Amino acid sequence: MKLWRARGAVAFPALALVVLGGALTMGGCAGHKKAPSGPPPLAVDVSRAHRQTIATTLSLDGQIAPLQESTLSTPESGTVSAVYVNEGDRVTAGQLLAKLDSSQLQAQLAANQAAVAQSQAKVSGSSVQAPIASQQYTSAVSQAEQNLQQAQNRVRTAQAALTNAQLVYKSNTQLAGQGYVSQTALEQARAGYVSAEQELNNARQALPAAQAALQTARSNTGQTRVDQATIQQNQASLEQAQANVKLLETQIAQSSIYAPFDGVVTQRLLDPGAFAGPNAPIVRVSQLSTVYVNANVPDEDLAYVHAGTPATFRSASVPGKTFHGTISDVNAVPTTGTLSYRARIRQPNPGDVLRGGMLVTLVIAKEQHRDAIVVPRTALFSSDQGSNVYTVVDGKAKMLPVEVGLQTDTLAEVRGPGIHPGTPVITTRPDALQDGSVVAVNGTAPTGTGSQASH
Repeated sequence: MKLWRARGAVAFPALALVVLGGALTMGGCAGHKKAPSGPPPLAVDVSRAHRQTIATTLSLDGQIAPLQESTLSTPESGTVSAVYVNEGDRVTAGQLLAKLDSSQLQAQLAANQAAVAQSQAKVSGSSVQAPIASQQYTSAVSQAEQNLQQAQNRVRTAQAALTNAQLVYKSNTQLAGQGYVSQTALEQARAGYVSAEQELNNARQALPAAQAALQTARSNTGQTRVDQATIQQNQASLEQAQANVKLLETQIAQSSIYAPFDGVVTQRLLDPGAFAGPNAPIVRVSQLSTVYVNANVPDEDLAYVHAGTPATFRSASVPGKTFHGTISDVNAVPTTGTLSYRARIRQPNPGDVLRGGMLVTLVIAKEQHRDAIVVPRTALFSSDQGSNVYTVVDGKAKMLPVEVGLQTDTLAEVRGPGIHPGTPVITTRPDALQDGSVVAVNGTAPTGTGSQASH
C-alpha cells in the first residue's frame, strides 16, 4: 500500500475513545466451562475509527506592527518647553503634543516685521517721487532743446543780416564815390553793417551757453536711472525682510509638534527642560486600531499563501486567544538576503489588544479533507507490506493494511478494506502482539481531538 505523508496538520472535532467490552475479547461463556489452555491474553488499548475534517497546516513565526507609526521630531533645536501627552494617551490628528522654547525666534520675527514695514514705506515713497522727477527732467531737456534751436536760428538770422548789410554798405560806398549817395546815407549803411556784425557776434556767443544748458538737462535725466535703482534697491530690501519673516514663521511653526494621525502615544522620549537637537526624537505615536501581522513565507510554501488566504494566529502576550484573519498581500520580491517572502494580515484590533512588536504564530491550512476516516497515529505501524493497523475480531488482533493520508500530531487519515467508522483499532501494542494474538482490552481511553503541528 502507498504511504501518504504530510507534516503539520490540524484536525477538528473531538475524538472520543470507545472502550470495547469483554464481548470483543471474550465470547459469552456458557455456564462454567473451563477456559482453554494457552498463553494469557495481551492487554491492549483500543479506539474506534471515525469521520471528521483533517488538514495539514503551515506554521509561521510572525510579528505585530502598527498600521502607522511615527517618531516625531523637529528640525529646530532648543529647550523643550512643554510635552502635553504621556505614554498610553490617545491622540487625534493635528493635536499639539510638544513644543520647543521659541522666544528668541519670536523676537527676531518682530524685528523683521518692523524691517518689512520700513522697507514698504521706502518703496512707496520712491515709487511716488520717481515719476514726478522723471517728468521734470524730461521737461527741462525739451526746454533746453528749444532754447538751443532759438540760439541757432538767431545765428542764422544774424548771419543773413550781416551779409545784407555788407552788400548795402559796399554798394553805398561805390555810389557815394560817384556822387550818387549822400554821406549821411553812407554812414547809415556803415552803421547797419556794424550793427549786423555785432548781432552775429552776440548770437554766436549765446550758442555755446544754449548747448551747455541742453547737455546739463540731458545729464540730469541720468538721475532718473539713479532714482529707479533706488526703487529697485528698496524693493529688494523689502523682499529680503519679507523672506526673513516667512523663514522665522516657519521655524516657529516647526518648534511645535502635532500628531500626524489618530493613535496612541507609545513613547515619550524627552521631558520639559531637556535640550533637543535638530531632528531629536521627542514623542512616538502608533496607530493600533488596525495592525499588521507580518510573517516571512519560505519559497517552497509560497503556493499556499496568497491574498485572501484565511489564517489564524496566537500570541503568548495574549494567552488563550486565537485571532482569525486573512492574508492581505504577499510581497513580490524576497526579503533581502533570504529566500522568503513577507506576507501580512491587516487585522482590526478593537481595544488595542495587539501591540507593536508582539511575537505571534500564524497557522495557515495547506490541504484539508472533509469527512475523512481517522484513527490515532499511535495505531499505525509499518511492515514489509506497508502501513497497517490492528483491529480486534473475536478477541484476537487482526492486521489490516491501510493507505495513510493527511496526518496531524495525533491523528492520521486512513483508507483501506476493513476500515470503517466504528472499526476498533489497537493504539498501544505489546511487543509480543502479532496478527492473531489473543488480546484483552484495557479501560476507556480518549481518542484525542487532534492538534496543530509545526511545519
